[in-house]
Amino acid sequence: MPTERLSMRRIRDLLRLKYAQGFSERAIALSLGLGKTTVVGYLARARLAGLSWPLAPELDDDSLKLLLLPSPTMRSRLDRPVPDWAVMDRELRRPDVTRALF
Repeated sequence: MPTERLSMRRIRDLLRLKYAQGFSERAIALSLGLGKTTVVGYLARARLAGLSWPLAPELDDDSLKLLLLPSPTMRSRLDRPVPDWAVMDRELRRPDVTRALF
């Protein structure tokens, strides 16, 4: 079961401790009560989003969330090849052929 996302306040604290205070990932994890991999993951997301400290004053919680946690796009769904349903139907009608073989 996936864990709950961090609140934007805790993410701001995480960024402040790293960039303003110079804490290590382990020290941030201990001070915020998080796992080290969680801290490393959010710092990597911040680096990819091009965030630095101090954050821009116009950057509210919703826009910070969109920068750090972008929603999956339809592009990833469109990149998948569409199966040939006629061939799949014909193959599944054969004896001892299951969908697990595809």
